[in-house]
Amino acid sequence: MTDTASKFEPIAMSSDSTVVAEFTADPAEATRYQSEAELEAELVRLLREQAYEYLPITSESDLVANLRRQLEALNHITFTDAEWKRFFAERIAGERDGIVEKTVRIQEDHVQLLKRDDGTSKNITLLDKTHIHNNRLQMINQYEVPGAPSSDGAGRPRRANRYDVTILVNGLPLVHVELKRRGVDLREAFNQINRYQRDSFWSGSGLFEYVQLFVISNGTLTKYYSNTTRSQHLSEQGKAKRGRKTSNSFEFTSWWADATNRPIMDLVGFTRTFFAKHSLLNVLTKYCVQTADRMLLVMRPYQIAATEQILTRIETSSNQKRFGTLSAGGYVWHTTGSGKTLTSFKTAQLASKLGGVDKVLFVVDRKDLDYQTMREYDRFEKGAANSNTSTAVLKRQLEDPSKRIIITTIQKLSTFIAKNAGHAIYGGHVVTIFDECHRSQFGDMHTAITKAFKRYHLFGFTGTPIFAVNAGTGGNPTLRTTAQAFGDKLHTYTIVDAITDRNVLPFRIDYVNTVKVGAVIDKQVSAIDTERALLDPARVRQVTQYVLDHFDQKTKRNQTYALKDRRVVGFNALFATASIDAAKVYYNMFSLLQEDLPDAKKLKVGLIYSYAANEAEDETAAGLLGEEEFETHDLDASSRDFLEDAIQDYNDMFGTSFDTSADKFQNYYKDLSLRLKDREIDLVIVVNMFLTGFDATTMNTLWVDKDLRAHGLVQAYSRTNRILNSVKTYGNIVSFRDLEQETNDAIALFGNKDAAGIVLLKPYGEYFDEYADKVTELRERFPLGTPIVGEQAQKDFIAVFGALLRLRNILLSFDNFAGNQILSDRDLQDYQSIYLDLYQSFRRADTAERETINDDVVFEIELIKQVEINVDYILMLVEKYRAAKGDGDDREIRATIDRAIDSSPSLRNKKDLIEEFVDRLSVDEDVAAEWRAYVATKRDAELEQIIADENLKPDQTRAFIDTAFRDGQVRVTGTAVTALLPPVSRFAKGSNHGAKKQTVIERLTAFFERFFDLQ
Repeated sequence: MTDTASKFEPIAMSSDSTVVAEFTADPAEATRYQSEAELEAELVRLLREQAYEYLPITSESDLVANLRRQLEALNHITFTDAEWKRFFAERIAGERDGIVEKTVRIQEDHVQLLKRDDGTSKNITLLDKTHIHNNRLQMINQYEVPGAPSSDGAGRPRRANRYDVTILVNGLPLVHVELKRRGVDLREAFNQINRYQRDSFWSGSGLFEYVQLFVISNGTLTKYYSNTTRSQHLSEQGKAKRGRKTSNSFEFTSWWADATNRPIMDLVGFTRTFFAKHSLLNVLTKYCVQTADRMLLVMRPYQIAATEQILTRIETSSNQKRFGTLSAGGYVWHTTGSGKTLTSFKTAQLASKLGGVDKVLFVVDRKDLDYQTMREYDRFEKGAANSNTSTAVLKRQLEDPSKRIIITTIQKLSTFIAKNAGHAIYGGHVVTIFDECHRSQFGDMHTAITKAFKRYHLFGFTGTPIFAVNAGTGGNPTLRTTAQAFGDKLHTYTIVDAITDRNVLPFRIDYVNTVKVGAVIDKQVSAIDTERALLDPARVRQVTQYVLDHFDQKTKRNQTYALKDRRVVGFNALFATASIDAAKVYYNMFSLLQEDLPDAKKLKVGLIYSYAANEAEDETAAGLLGEEEFETHDLDASSRDFLEDAIQDYNDMFGTSFDTSADKFQNYYKDLSLRLKDREIDLVIVVNMFLTGFDATTMNTLWVDKDLRAHGLVQAYSRTNRILNSVKTYGNIVSFRDLEQETNDAIALFGNKDAAGIVLLKPYGEYFDEYADKVTELRERFPLGTPIVGEQAQKDFIAVFGALLRLRNILLSFDNFAGNQILSDRDLQDYQSIYLDLYQSFRRADTAERETINDDVVFEIELIKQVEINVDYILMLVEKYRAAKGDGDDREIRATIDRAIDSSPSLRNKKDLIEEFVDRLSVDEDVAAEWRAYVATKRDAELEQIIADENLKPDQTRAFIDTAFRDGQVRVTGTAVTALLPPVSRFAKGSNHGAKKQTVIERLTAFFERFFDLQ
C-alpha cells in the first residue's frame, strides 16, 4: 500500500477535503473476490483498516447497550439506569417517531435535553457537528431482525431480515450498506432495502430508522443515496401501488467521484474514499440538507468539491489580505440541471460560519425568486428571503449583526448601493455569491457592487459560462467573459459529466424542416428560407397542427404517475418563439385549431412575455437570450392588450384574477411557473421567459421556432432534461429551424469536442436494429404457446422482454416507429401476460421460506403501463361481443377480452368482475350504463363485507373510501385509518393494535385498487 498517499492526495488547499483530488483504481484489487460473502468480508476488512471498530452485535439489547456507552463517552457523563430509560424512551426511540422525526433529530436537533434524577438538566449531543472527529465510528454485520407477523391471517411469519453491514456513529445506525454478488443488477440491492424498510427497520425500538444514508454495491458498481429517496419511494408506491416509478426511485441514487468527476464505482475504491472517516463524517454533518418538505438531500461529490473550493478560496485569500480582487473570488461551472442552487446555498451557509466573515449575500435574479425557490431559501435560513419585498428590509438586514445570510435580488442590491453611499457595510468582510452569474452581473450592477464594497469575495455559479468564443463585443471590454467578472474557474461539472452520471437526461432532437440523418428526409413542414416568411399563416398553421398532432406522442400522454400525492398524465412543454409578434400569432392559431374540440381534448395553453430591450447584434450572435423583465408598461399598446386578453383566458381556465399591472403580473409569473411544475397546464408559449433558470421536472418537450446558439441554446434545451422517473428517458427538442450545426457547436463548447454522441440520443436506426434483434431473440427462445420451464429460463425471459420494453419506450416517440413495431399488438399482449404472471409468482415467493429469486430480477412494470389496456377499451370489446351475441357467442371477441385483461397490470385483479359482467350481459342492454350500475353494486357489496369482517365503523369507512377515490390514493399515514377501527386500547395486553391496523390498510388498499378507474 505504499502508493496510497499519491492516489488519495486531497484537494491541495486542505487536508480535510471530503472529495479526493484524483483517484486511480488498482485493477488487481477489483478482481480479488466474487461472491456476496467474500464481498462483505472484504468490506469489513477495509473498514477495519480504516480504524472502524468492529462489534459482534447480534441483538437489539446489545445495540441499545452500546448506544448508551457511546453517548456516555461522547458527552462525558454516566447515565443512571432511570435516566437512560427516560432519555431513550423520550429523546431517541419515541413511540410516535418515524423516519422523518428521527432524521430531523440528526440533522437539526442533534443536541437533546436530559432531565437528571436530581431535577437538573443537561444537553446530550447525539452527533458532534463542530468537532467531527469526536464522533466514534463502529460497524456491525449480519445483524438479524426476526420476521414480522404475517398479515394474511395464516399466522405464518415473514422471514427474518439479516442486514449486511451497518455503520454506527456514536452507537446510532446512520449508514447502511447492502451488497449483492458481482453480476447482479445493482437495482436489486436497492430493492432489497424495500423489504427491510417495510418489514423490519421500524421493529423493536426502531433504531434503524435513524439510517441517513444507504450504500448499495455489487462490487463492480457502488452508489449512495439518502433515506428520503428510499422512504419517499416506498411511500409513493404504497399510496398508489400501481407499479409506477416516482421521482424518489433508483434514478436518484448517486455515484461517488473524485474532484475531476471520475466516478469511483468499485467497492474497494468507494470504501477507501467515501468511508474515509473525515469524508463520511463531513457528508453526515455538513453536506446533507433538509428541505421545506422534510426531504433529506445528500450532496453529490461535485457539489461538495465546489463548496470546499470556495470555502478554501475565502480562507486563503483572507489570510493573504487579497480582499476586493478577482483572486479573492472565482466561479463554478456546473451544468444546467445539476443542482447549482443547492450547492450555492450550502456554500453560503457554511461561509457564514467562517471566522471573520460578517455577511454572506446570496444574490439571485428577481424572476428566479419565485414562490418555490423562496420557500426553500427561507427553509435553509429563516427570514433570509424576506429581502425581496423592499430595499428598506434589505437595509435593516445589512445593519443587523444577527443576520449572517441575506438573500436579495440583483435589482434590490443595486438600488441599495445607489441610495446608500458610504454605508458602514461596505467596509465589512462580505462574501457575495451569485446563484446564476449571467450577463446581468457583467454590466453596471457588477461595477457598482465592486466599487461600493471594499473587503469582498465575489463568487458566481453558472451552467453556461461566457468564454471569449461566445462573448459579445459590446459593453465594457473588461467584463465580457465569466472569468473577467468573477476570476478563476474553481470547479467544473459539464453536461457530459451530468449525462454520464445520469444526473440529467440526454436530448432527443427532431429538426422538423429538413432533418439530416443519413439521407435527407423532408418532413411535412417545409424548410424556411427567409425570416420574412416565418409568420406566414400557412406555415404557422402547419407548425401548430404538427404540435397538436404529435403532442400526446412527445409528452407521453398515455402514461400516469404520482406527483405530489396526485395522479397526473404525461409531461408538459414549452413553445419558444422568436418574438412577441410570433408568440401572439401562435397563441391565436392554437385557439383557432382547437376551437371545435371538446374541452377534455383541448390542450391548456398559456402565454407569457414581457418587455425586453432590443439585444445588440453581437449579443444575439453570441447566443445571449434576451432578458425579459417584469416591466409590462414598456410594451407597446397592442402587445400589452393581447397579453391582457391571454391572461384573462388563463383566469377563466384556473379561476384566478391576474392582469398586466406590475404586482399582478409578477404573481401571474409565479402562478404559471407553479402550474407548470405541478403539471396543471399543458403548453406555455414564451419568447425568452422560462428558457433560463426555470426548472420543472414534469416538462419533457421544447418546441422551438426561434434561432438559438451557444449558451442560449443549452439553457433552453435544458428546460427538458430534469430527471423525474423511469418513463422520462430524455428531453425532447422539436425544432422548426435547422439548428443542427448550432446544437453541435454548443455541445462542443459546453461539454467537449466528442460530446455530441453522449449528449444526444442515437439515431432511430440504431435503436430500431437493437429492438429488432430483441424481438427475434424473444420469438426464437420463447415462442408463444410454449411454457417457460425452469428458474433460469424465466429469468432470461424477464431480461429479454425487459430490454425490449426499454427500447420500445424510446422508439415510441420517433415518428418512424408507427407501423413498424414488428410485434403485433396481440403478441405483445400475450408476452405481457406471461411477464405479469412471472411478476406475480415472484412477488408471492417473497413470503416463502426460501430466498426469493426476485433479488436477482428487475421487472420493468412501469413501462408496461405505457401500453396498458384501459376500461374504455374493454367496454368497446364488450359492445362488439354484445352485438355479436345475437348470432351466437363470438368466441374470438371473448378471447380478445380475456387476453387484454391478462396483459394489463391494473385490470388483472378485476378480471372476475369483468368476466361476470360479460357473462350476464343481455343483447339489448346499454353497455356503458349497465357497467356503471354493475360496478356500483359490486363496490358497495364488497365494502360492506370488509366492514363486517373487520368490525369497522361503517360511516367513517365509507367516507374514508370516498376520499380515497376522490384523491386517487389510500391515505395510510396519520390517524385516518385508526378512526375506522373498533374501539380497543392500543396498550391492552394482546390487543395487537398494529397488526389489526395493517390488515385493515391492506384490505382497503386492495379494494381501492380493484375498483379505482372502473367508473
